[in-house]
Order: sequence, then C-alpha cells, then structure tokens
Amino acid sequence: MVLKFEDLKVLQAAELVADEIWRKVVRWDQFARNVVGKQLARAADSVGANIAEAYGRFHFGEKLQFLYYARGSLFEAKYWLNRSLERNLLTSEEVSNYATQMTDLARQLNAFASELKAQRRKRQGRSRTIREDTPEYIADWIDESPMPLFTVEEIEWMQSIPNT
Repeated sequence: MVLKFEDLKVLQAAELVADEIWRKVVRWDQFARNVVGKQLARAADSVGANIAEAYGRFHFGEKLQFLYYARGSLFEAKYWLNRSLERNLLTSEEVSNYATQMTDLARQLNAFASELKAQRRKRQGRSRTIREDTPEYIADWIDESPMPLFTVEEIEWMQSIPNT
C-alpha cells in the first residue's frame, strides 16, 4: 500500500512540533518575533517541508539529501529554542518538551533515511543488465620459440617510411 506523504508518521510529528511552536511565537512581542520567532518558526516549518520534498523526489540520492536538509533544519530549530530560553521567551519546561519532541523526530528521520538506504542497496542488488562470463583465453600457439611479429621485409618497409 502506497502512503500519501501526509500519512507519514515522521511528517506528522514534524507538523505537530512546528504548529505548537507557531502558536507560542505568534504571542510574542514584535521585536522577539522578528529576531528569534521568525527564525524558530521557519526552521521548525522547514523540517516538515523538506520531508515532504524528499517524499516527492524520485531518486534515492535526492530523497536522502532532502532528509539531511530536514535534519539540519531540526538542529537549527533546537538552536533557536536555546536562544528563546536564554532570552526568557520560553520556559525551560517548554524548551525541554520541544527538545524531546525534536529528538524523537531526529530519530525518526534517521530511521527513514536508513530505510531509504536499505531500499537503494536492495534495488542495486538487482542488476538490469545481462553479463556473460569472462571467457578464458588460451594461447596454445605459443611454444618454446616465439614466432616473430614481422618478417624482415615488413621491418625494412616500415623503416623506409620517412618520419614526418
């Protein structure tokens, strides 16, 4: 059964965290929203957006690249959570809760990437080309006295060609 990207558990987890963060940030004063809030909300939203983009890609390498972007955005969001705590915009309990959710999300992203890598290895194992066995070359014409490659006449003829 093929899942729609909205049904991916990892995407749902990313959306949950991003929406919770959004609801907090919109209540901050304008300066806090402009300096920290926008960055935090964008980073949190970017996690889910990159998961969705990974789902929409065809090649395994592209899918993995966007999952790595999602993981990078996740760590950026954690950075902004720490700034929010330090600047008294969120409580330590709120930051701890979000950090726990993001740690779980990071594990899900890693598992998703590992599964994609396993699928790629499995698919690479099935070759779409037909290969013949390497033939065994037997040179039974070689004996104790090797045959000359050129006759004396051929060598004289080659030496008569001027070097240009």
